[in-house]
Amino acid sequence: MTTNWDDYDLFCYVVEHGNFSAAARSLDRPKSSLSAAVIRLETALQVRLLERTTRKLRMTEAGEALFHGMGPLFASLREAHRAAIEQRQGVSGTLRIASPYEFAAEHLAQVVCAMMGKYRQLNIELNVHHASINPLDQGYDMAFAMLESSLPASTIVVRRIVSLERKLYAAPGLLQAHHFPSTPRQLAQMPMLVGLNDTEWRLRSPDGNTERIPLQSPRLVSGNADVRLQAAIAGLGVMRVTNTFAAPAIRAGLLQPLLTDYSCDPLRVYALLPAKRLMPEKVRVFLDILETQVQENVAGRAAPPGWTNRRLMDAASMGNKE
Repeated sequence: MTTNWDDYDLFCYVVEHGNFSAAARSLDRPKSSLSAAVIRLETALQVRLLERTTRKLRMTEAGEALFHGMGPLFASLREAHRAAIEQRQGVSGTLRIASPYEFAAEHLAQVVCAMMGKYRQLNIELNVHHASINPLDQGYDMAFAMLESSLPASTIVVRRIVSLERKLYAAPGLLQAHHFPSTPRQLAQMPMLVGLNDTEWRLRSPDGNTERIPLQSPRLVSGNADVRLQAAIAGLGVMRVTNTFAAPAIRAGLLQPLLTDYSCDPLRVYALLPAKRLMPEKVRVFLDILETQVQENVAGRAAPPGWTNRRLMDAASMGNKE
């Protein structure tokens, strides 16, 4: 009897991705072909490998034994195959990236342009998102996450890129109307422009104490830092954002920092990578360039793309209409 090793591989692929739909999307194959492969394998082995429900997939005891024995072997084979192709092709093909808007606009755009300018055979697909993304779920080569706390352990590779300092900012007109707050308590009385997951802002005083500003009724809630920045420039509230993202507006005199003696929680940026023993060359080169670029932006040696002068002027005129 001839063993169909492809069916074993597809079974492991389904388990790695958690369900048939995610595995089919990653392979760009019909879900029915993966389901048929698992059924053929179960028939050949005369044992049930997966318990299927409408919402989730669960391995049977036999399925767990098979996956733990063969899963790492097929993963290594697939990785070695990809590595051999990538070594022949160099930095080419398509690089699929997912990132929050703020980090994509502030840092990734520069690296994307540099990579495409240098490597003519490379295409890049950059998806801007607001929710956390597992790179395995949708076939990304890497996904970026911006978090205040460390990431929990998972089956993906986590590579910390940088910690970005943040401050509180508001338009000069708003500060004059509220008599320029000098304490967190006074700041709490002002309108707030917050991110989707913000419930409070923690501020550390010069003596090391932590004070919390509750965000119970914010004026604006948006996962898009650019939207919050426009609202802040228009004098609609106080925002918390990375220093580099606010830098163009500060230089133009459209925003001012608040409570400069206090420090906010930094925003930690992580690159999430599928767990591979060998990192693809296009991913390695991208991350190397990115880390250098981010450090230069943070140190102020390179101006972040941020807003153009035209957009800053437009935002300023909007704020002056009130």
